[in-house]
Amino acid sequence: MRLDEYLQYDAVGLATLVHSGDVTPQALLDCALAQAKKTNDRTNAIVRQWQPDLAGPEPGAPLGPFAGVPFLLKDGGQHVAGLPTSNGSRALVRHAQTAHSEVVQRWVDAGLVPFGKTNVPELMLKAATDSRLWGRASNPWDLTRTPGGSSGGAAAAVASGVVPMAGASDGGGSIRIPASHCGLFGLRPSRGRVSSGPGFGEVWSGASSEGVLGRSVRDAARALDVIHGPAPGDPFQIPLPVRRFEAALAVPTERLRIGFATASPIGTPVHPEAQAAVAHTARCLASLGHSVEEAAPDIDGHALAVSYLTMYMGHVNATVLRARLAGAVRADFEPMTRLLSTLGEALSSGRFVNALAQWNVYARALGRFHQRYDLYLTPTVAAPAPLHGAGDLPGWQIATLDLLDRTGLVGLLARRGWLDGVVQQIARDNLAFVPFTQLANLTGTPAMSVPLHRTPDGLPIGSQFIAPHGGEERLLRLAHQLETAQPWGHRLPDWVRG
Repeated sequence: MRLDEYLQYDAVGLATLVHSGDVTPQALLDCALAQAKKTNDRTNAIVRQWQPDLAGPEPGAPLGPFAGVPFLLKDGGQHVAGLPTSNGSRALVRHAQTAHSEVVQRWVDAGLVPFGKTNVPELMLKAATDSRLWGRASNPWDLTRTPGGSSGGAAAAVASGVVPMAGASDGGGSIRIPASHCGLFGLRPSRGRVSSGPGFGEVWSGASSEGVLGRSVRDAARALDVIHGPAPGDPFQIPLPVRRFEAALAVPTERLRIGFATASPIGTPVHPEAQAAVAHTARCLASLGHSVEEAAPDIDGHALAVSYLTMYMGHVNATVLRARLAGAVRADFEPMTRLLSTLGEALSSGRFVNALAQWNVYARALGRFHQRYDLYLTPTVAAPAPLHGAGDLPGWQIATLDLLDRTGLVGLLARRGWLDGVVQQIARDNLAFVPFTQLANLTGTPAMSVPLHRTPDGLPIGSQFIAPHGGEERLLRLAHQLETAQPWGHRLPDWVRG
């Protein structure tokens, strides 16, 4: 298979060629490796590679639904037995995993061929992929900009044509944000839809879900077919779908009632192109017969942001403590990670539990909204992909905060409640570019980013849809309808094809 031919196919298309005998898994892997060699010096999307097992199933056994398709895993949470999962941190890069993650095993059983890990920010904490361990990943549509985070390396690898689909996860928007920045389709499954085992019952108190980033809706649907469902010991099981997600794409989409909003829930600016993306999507929806009107759930966005950040800081501290017990030292972590860990350590257990209890308030409000509207439409992000370093604290400020942290002053002030205003400001600054995505994470609902809009200079920017819990089928069917009306899967940057 020629490289230009490889770039024309999604994962379902490549698997079809393997099933028919028209191409071999080795030929597909050769194409993926060649494309990685051509692009990765510029994107820094892939941070670890290995020689995969191409043996396939036993003779006479059926081929998996993704037989022979090259695949990349996120270097955060998606464990491979015998290899470390760095989570983008020097503190964790030395420790090999003892078993595959449940989701990784399901991908392998489906015939996917993992051959590398993709770049992530430290502990998957940022909407930009720029760890001290692995360096910055760059957006293939504009190499001076971020591909987003935390699944930024995965998005950059797919948008540069290395693989048609890659493993991702989403604890605060980490599938949808890179999808928006890189012109891809990204679906965050409902809480409990995909197992986090065996290492976790729920990741980030249930805020995080495993999934994929890709160029086609049918890839996402088939991928969800092969990874959904509980594993032994999971904390709960949500209702199973009435049919395969891929088969549901053939079911006509009913007329939907869709409420939309473009204002930031935390009062920060929203770029005109993010608003234009929603307007473009709304026009397309109306042309397809759907009812679209301006409406939003009755939720205090500032309170939600603080609730999210409280969870986030508490889990940062827990991760740092586990790493320290395994031999890591303070200097192994980046300064902002150390600061967030200190703030998390200063949280009382009561404040942490009360922050989690607020998630129910947001879920009930969103549930009331969904009694009137089938879906909620917003920008995925507040602006097109930012330039590298945009939003970073100045070096002197980081150094000052780190000094105060080392002296113990930050922890002391935080425990006395004197930094509450600072925490609220961190929440505002941290989420200014991405204020729309956390609602789905805290409520456990499925959400997707659809790449319908481009800025005048060609940058992708997505529109987000949120459905009620368990509503992945409705999202996928609508996405398929939009993809049919305004195809996007053929788009790759010119330099990637050249």
